[in-house]
Amino acid sequence: MRGKVRAPWRSRRAAAVRAGAALAATLLGGCALAASGAADWPAYGGNPQGDRYSSLRQIAPGNVAGLREVWRYATGPGDLQTSPLIVDGVLYGVTPDQVVFALDAGSGRELWTHAPRIRNRQPVRGLSYWRDGARRRLFTSHGSFLTALDPQTGRPAAEFGVGGTIDLREGLGRDPATLPVFMTTPGVIYRDLLIVGFRTSETAPAAPGAVRAYDVRSGRLVWTFNLLPRPGEAGSETWPRDAGSTAGGANAWAGMALDARRGIVYAPTGSAVDDFYGGDRRGDNLFANSLVALDAATGRRLWHFQAVRHDIWDRDFPSPPLLLTVRRNGRAVDAVAQPTKQGVLYLFDRVSGRPLFPVEERSASPSDVPGEHAAPSQPHPTLPLPFARQALTAEMLTRRTPQAAAAARAEFARLRNGGPFTPLAVGAQTVVFPGFDGGAEWGGPAADRRRGVIYINSNDIAWTGGLAGAGPAEDPAAALYRSQCANCHGAEREGAPGFPSLAGLRQRLSRQEIESIVVQGRGRMPGFPQIGRQALDRLLDHLLDQAGEPGRELSGPVPAAPRRFTFTGYRKFLDPDGYPAVEPPWGTLNAIDLNTGAYLWRIPLGEYPELASQGVRDTGSENYGGPIVTASGLLFIGATIRDRKLRAFDARTGKLLWQALLPYAGAATPATYQANGRQFVVIATSGQRDPKGLKGSAYVAFALPGPGAGPERNTPGAK
Repeated sequence: MRGKVRAPWRSRRAAAVRAGAALAATLLGGCALAASGAADWPAYGGNPQGDRYSSLRQIAPGNVAGLREVWRYATGPGDLQTSPLIVDGVLYGVTPDQVVFALDAGSGRELWTHAPRIRNRQPVRGLSYWRDGARRRLFTSHGSFLTALDPQTGRPAAEFGVGGTIDLREGLGRDPATLPVFMTTPGVIYRDLLIVGFRTSETAPAAPGAVRAYDVRSGRLVWTFNLLPRPGEAGSETWPRDAGSTAGGANAWAGMALDARRGIVYAPTGSAVDDFYGGDRRGDNLFANSLVALDAATGRRLWHFQAVRHDIWDRDFPSPPLLLTVRRNGRAVDAVAQPTKQGVLYLFDRVSGRPLFPVEERSASPSDVPGEHAAPSQPHPTLPLPFARQALTAEMLTRRTPQAAAAARAEFARLRNGGPFTPLAVGAQTVVFPGFDGGAEWGGPAADRRRGVIYINSNDIAWTGGLAGAGPAEDPAAALYRSQCANCHGAEREGAPGFPSLAGLRQRLSRQEIESIVVQGRGRMPGFPQIGRQALDRLLDHLLDQAGEPGRELSGPVPAAPRRFTFTGYRKFLDPDGYPAVEPPWGTLNAIDLNTGAYLWRIPLGEYPELASQGVRDTGSENYGGPIVTASGLLFIGATIRDRKLRAFDARTGKLLWQALLPYAGAATPATYQANGRQFVVIATSGQRDPKGLKGSAYVAFALPGPGAGPERNTPGAK
């Protein structure tokens, strides 16, 4: 195996190792992990079980301080969230505009690039790799399309789908041209199947959620599990009668984990549409906000757990689950762990779905919004304790300066604040704590598979949210903007955290550029192909303030959006200087022993450089992207968007051992691998989420001086 350190074993032991590897490859059904060995990072999350664990030991606590940057591959402006794959000494990644590339993993030298025919700026968080003997496939996504490439050349695999591509909008029982379907997180490989979910719109109309398996050679659809049940299917009784043909969401967007030996795939699911008002979807809404275990060969449901019933808070599962083994009553139990946005962690028996720590039913507040019927109770795990704060009190408000404290108290007095699962209200702002981007995020956790310890980074700041109703004589174009755009860009186009202001848009972008972004999406914004031509023209007129201009020919009437309640926009609870209005820590890194549910350590993650220069350190900060763990006892994580650092911690104690300043924020999960006898740590970086930082993106690799070392290089990057 290329790049693997050879041990001076005798031939008999080497033969036994080869035989064991062959058996593992058979059990895993062609999975790249078995064929590639410990030197590689061949799957999203490092391996099918998604534990982000590497058995490499060359970089260790005693020498990690010697890490230095050895190559950098520039990938242009935009948001980069990709965790790359490394197989047989080749690194595969994606640029912000969805160009796939292959690099020599040791030097960063470019081997090939593939630019899709249709590009957009939807994030691609990773790739999938399949091999069976000499046959190989590299799977990537671009917008609504899934493409199979030859990993040696970058050329599409002609026998897969049509010219190497399949359209993920097809086969969902609705007109494909009207469906917003985007694949951001890669699928998992089971034998000769690629199992995928997708991202969709978070406002109606949206695609109905489904998990689907495709033949890796031909692209033929093999099975479908409808996460939004059709009439007569299990779970359909938890929806209105016509939901199978009209409702949307409940989609598997965050990624999956696979127990290859048992043939079980674990799919966490998103919220039903609309995120914050469910008056038109009365019921618990299975299988939204659920962890669903499926037979990987057939798609048959084995068990499920719904963490939020009738979600009206956008509390969908944010990251893939993680498979590990824990000790219970002196015996080993194979488990699946699932973090949540609300900052609690669930742990289940992998086979039966039985919770391994008690889960309580707690009563939840009713909604006073007309037509809304909130669930009367919600589940709460009793262990581990939450890894993010659950309720905001006046004592928890910021004391950073007297002015900040006074402003926070005044604003807090105006907010509705009832704790977890308090429904939003019309005409008022309600505290959501942890916020809409926390506790856990899409980067996911890591685990030390030898110890049963899980590592989770968390956002721990408060946001607010509210609802508004439609006016009786609202302009149809304004109503369309309110129903589809105001959630993120604000009712007055003022923008929101992570979403730009749309004021003065005609001075910044052309009509054609705006139309492309609306239809195809970009970054955190999904596309809206479901908006018809006439409605789109009117919406563009509205965005460009061109409605009613002399000489403009309008393309026809736009049906008014349904008169329902809509979200008033994402708002962080900030002080007047733009810092969180709650006491630190604002972001944390947590180590939890899942054998007992006890915390081993908890530390702030990240800081604000300008506050640190004033002596205000270790505040923690927002973080996106997750950790990885190595057998040598190291934990690597970037994630922090304010200080742009990659850090290495002692996994047993949480002690910081090394850090390096990145060119842009490392808002992605790193990977580690070995090439030419040398261990590397690589991370994708980008400046899109850092409001004060440089704009651009690059993959950056670090290694120790040693065997296989060549001259440090900066590679120009993909065109």
